[in-house]
Amino acid sequence: MTSERTTDNQTLDSLQRRMRAMHSLYHQAVATMDIEHVNHFEREGVVPIAFCLFHITNMIDASFMLMTGTAPIWNDEWQARVGMSINDHGKHKTVDEMVYQRIGDYEAFQDYMRAVFERTEAWLDQLDPAELTRVVIPRPFPPQIATTYSARVAGPEGITLLDATECWIYQHGLRHMGEIELARGLVGLGGMTS
Repeated sequence: MTSERTTDNQTLDSLQRRMRAMHSLYHQAVATMDIEHVNHFEREGVVPIAFCLFHITNMIDASFMLMTGTAPIWNDEWQARVGMSINDHGKHKTVDEMVYQRIGDYEAFQDYMRAVFERTEAWLDQLDPAELTRVVIPRPFPPQIATTYSARVAGPEGITLLDATECWIYQHGLRHMGEIELARGLVGLGGMTS
């Protein structure tokens, strides 16, 4: 039991550090871009940086409902402040639809992103490591979950809190950071990591 508890503590510690590192990349990215960069239209079939930024932030925000029972931060007041051209994270929409995603108020978007990231870090800071093994979505998975990466990762019981945090927040966040770094090259900016 002590060995199991030590492993859970190490896993949580690693997850906390990796989450902060990933968030620092997003903070660096938004601080070194402006509204023209994030809303740049490259060509049909290529979503703008605005899509990646809002998609990952809003998906993390929405994931909290399944992971913790906490309602998302995003609401009509945030939409009025940020002014997303499409008030949707786009998970179930096509690239052809989401290519038109734009951020209206870049400063307000950054406030929203900070609020979501700070809530995520605060939650991880107080999380009991034993919670990581709690199943948040049991098998059999509903259709919207069955085709996801997290369903491929899941163990025999289903998607645990650790699986959800790793897949829905951390790995998903790194995926979109990679897209943002590539897109930065299209708007004349460099990447941020080597």
